[in-house]
Amino acid sequence: MTNKPELYIKAAQSAKIGVWKLNLLTNQVYWDSVTKDILEVTQDFIPINGNGINFYTEGKNRDKIKFLIEKAINDGISFEDKFQIITAKNNIKYIECICQVESIDGKATQLLGTFQDITKEQNLINELQLNVEKFSSIFSSANDAIIIIDTSNGIITDCNSRTTSLTGYKYPELRGTHNSELFPLEYRKQVRIFLAYNLTKDDYGVNETFIKSKSGESIPVEIASGKTFQVNEITYLVCFIRDISERKNIEQKLKLLSLAASETTDTIVIANPNGKAIWANQAYLDLTGLDMTEIIGQRPGYLSKGPETDIQATAIMREAIRNKESIKIIILNYNKKKEKYWFELNITTVFDSQNNFINFVGVGRDVTLRIEKEIELKHLLEVTSQQNNKLYNFTHIVSHNIRSHTSNLAMVVDVIENTEDITEKLSYFDLFKEGTEKLSETIEYLNEIITIQQKTNIEKTQIYLKNEIEKTKKALSLAIKESRITITHTIPEELTVNAIPAYLDSILLNLFTNAIKYKCPHRKAILEIGYEIDENYTIITFRDNGLGLNLKKNGHKIFGMYKTFHGNEDAKGIGLFITKNQLEAMDGKIEVESEIGFGSIFKVYLNEK
Repeated sequence: MTNKPELYIKAAQSAKIGVWKLNLLTNQVYWDSVTKDILEVTQDFIPINGNGINFYTEGKNRDKIKFLIEKAINDGISFEDKFQIITAKNNIKYIECICQVESIDGKATQLLGTFQDITKEQNLINELQLNVEKFSSIFSSANDAIIIIDTSNGIITDCNSRTTSLTGYKYPELRGTHNSELFPLEYRKQVRIFLAYNLTKDDYGVNETFIKSKSGESIPVEIASGKTFQVNEITYLVCFIRDISERKNIEQKLKLLSLAASETTDTIVIANPNGKAIWANQAYLDLTGLDMTEIIGQRPGYLSKGPETDIQATAIMREAIRNKESIKIIILNYNKKKEKYWFELNITTVFDSQNNFINFVGVGRDVTLRIEKEIELKHLLEVTSQQNNKLYNFTHIVSHNIRSHTSNLAMVVDVIENTEDITEKLSYFDLFKEGTEKLSETIEYLNEIITIQQKTNIEKTQIYLKNEIEKTKKALSLAIKESRITITHTIPEELTVNAIPAYLDSILLNLFTNAIKYKCPHRKAILEIGYEIDENYTIITFRDNGLGLNLKKNGHKIFGMYKTFHGNEDAKGIGLFITKNQLEAMDGKIEVESEIGFGSIFKVYLNEK
């Protein structure tokens, strides 16, 4: 026949409650199979007095079980408590341990107890506690006022701190008060119907109304009711109340702004954070020729681009919108009829009090008349500037070219006066005649320039380059002879260049005389003239072995007016300046390569277009 302890053990095993014993007289320990399963040890595991403590997690759990076991042994005090353990397989579990003390003559002889796995229950409790803490945190720190209403009588049973700050009432004043007391008399019926309707639907709903603060102020709010919940057979309703005073003020201001914007002659477009239009005034519709359906939901200006619209300006504006930056820009747009107009647009970004981006506001106006006047004025200024430059250039051509020829004639006269040989004197008359003819030709060219300078477009003619070079050599023959410079060229007879004769004459004179003036005194002077032809230019090269220039030091000012570099007494610093301006007037250019002591290469680019 089975005795009672065995029955108890079998009953405990069927309920999955472990049984353990500790004989304090013999130090023998007994763990049944359920206890071993809970601790995840093998069934042949032999427990030893004291090693069971190691399954309790370090810290307060282990300290507490040690303390309770010691009190049971020493003072005969039984205990019942919950603990966290780590099993032999390193799993965390929660257990409930009950310990009874058996004593003889007041001295504890045996500890008998149970061991039950309550992990699932404890995890549920922990989760529930966490959810309660989360709800409590949300409830207390929410930006909205929250009230919980007993639906059977309409009484407020709880509320958060935001409710007290919004209404001005303290917590004890609100709790136990009927919810209708929060609303002005004229809005109570509306709120009552709203709450009753949501109760029947048991769903989320929102309505705008007013609440009355303790000071009597009416505050515009948005009231929302959620689903109901039951506790102890009482149905509760959660209501959220949000202060919308700021929003209402903004809406009122927007109404006034909308009225003003509708009447202004400036165009106004408002776009959402994605840059898509949500409103435009009549002035914008009139300017673009579009209607509201073609604007709303689209990017403003998406139909305003045309062949002459500045792509770079469009890209800058798009980048500013993408970065949510304000920008002011003038751009050429097209209306619905594809008619051009100049548009001055000021895009402003709008942020709320929390620095959240709200809208783009574009304010613009048609500035076509102003821009056309500015373009016309700019054109007139450019023409005037060109004419002034031509006249300025002409003045220097007159002084420089005539001075070159008169200087050459003076030199011939001086030689004639200083020689006694009649035959030699007569030989210089041909040079004098050529010089006067060249001077006369130059004056004729200059007269032609006076007429040309009055025209906006300078006319060029085809000129045989070799002939012009030979004429220049003859005009400077005496200077060439005295300087003992050797001048050679490879220009073919048939080569023609497109140029203004007076300008080409001046350019050749300058480059010839430069080679003569700045020859090196320590070697025989040489000037070699060549040419190249590319797609747009005929390039004439003047290569000498003269003094050369320090381009690192003086390269930026070599073509400046009155710039001289070698200290020659007759150097005026005008020749290369004139040459550069003459070439630019003919859409050409000049380049130089030079090195001190080795000479220079001047490249003259004559534009053949």
